[in-house]
Amino acid sequence: MPAADNPLSISLLALPETTPSALYGLFEVLGAVGVAWTELTGEETGVRRFEPRIVSRCREPFRSALGVPVAPDAALQEIATPDVIIVTDLALDTGLECLASWDAEVTWLKARFEAGAMICSVCTGSVLLAEAGLLDGMEATTHWGVTGVFAQRYPAVHLRPERILCPSGSEHRIVTAGGSSSWADLALYLVARFSGPAEAARIAKVFVLGDRADGQLPFAAMARPRDHGDAVIGRCQRWLGDHYDERNPVASMVAMSGLAERTFKRRFKRATGYAPIDYVQALRVEEAKQMLETSGAPTDEIALLVGYDDPAFFRRLFKRSTGVTPARYRKRYRHLGMAMPAEDLQ
Repeated sequence: MPAADNPLSISLLALPETTPSALYGLFEVLGAVGVAWTELTGEETGVRRFEPRIVSRCREPFRSALGVPVAPDAALQEIATPDVIIVTDLALDTGLECLASWDAEVTWLKARFEAGAMICSVCTGSVLLAEAGLLDGMEATTHWGVTGVFAQRYPAVHLRPERILCPSGSEHRIVTAGGSSSWADLALYLVARFSGPAEAARIAKVFVLGDRADGQLPFAAMARPRDHGDAVIGRCQRWLGDHYDERNPVASMVAMSGLAERTFKRRFKRATGYAPIDYVQALRVEEAKQMLETSGAPTDEIALLVGYDDPAFFRRLFKRSTGVTPARYRKRYRHLGMAMPAEDLQ
């Protein structure tokens, strides 16, 4: 995976027909890669960041198809070699007269693809890719409402309208996404592919993306440690970060602090906002989440690894903390690491 100081350049291609939700949603979410999780939790990730920019035929601001202003960061001729280009959903007129005005964008897309860029689309943005001939002979998906357009105008495309994401071509350099809200699925796919599945899971948690049937608890993470200025408690917290799996870590921290037990517990709560045992349990649950997201270890084994001899107690604690069982939690996030074959991760 490329170094964190080599950001992935992403051009979000905006046309007069562009609708704003996916355009600005992608801009915000992709720009948060490698940044938002650290701001929320204090945990440094060191992953490759993304550098999204809105590009258009001209730099001049214009109103999108729904009237929301779009202010491009650059004109097409100013963007020579983006790593990724994304065409978001387009409001198509009934007779498709708009297609005749896309010559500049079609030419630019074809040239950038030949130069090695990855080309993606969301929803009806796939029509621009098809118009450029980039989908000929490829599997692709789109919004169900324009399947007729593809059948009549782009018969060489192997349309898969039942799919949400459809990576195609050599090295999966063409990726189409289905309906307009599938921009979030595309975003997580790109994060997993270029910055790793763990960062994709973090981004999903930050923006509460994915299945929300169980509420927000499955997305929540332990809050950033307070800058409390208590050196004794801070030293105990640092020790706990490496010894949370010990049998009685609270007793060990009390002994380390040199304080009376009641005094230690009072100072710990004042400094961190947690009672010591609650802090230990929260830290253990966070570690268990990481293992569930990134490994295939059985739940009972994970319980032991984070410090619980009783797997049933661990399951109850985990569900109370996250709102879901360990098995359901794993199912929610493990798919982010399986969005593409391992050889496609860059």
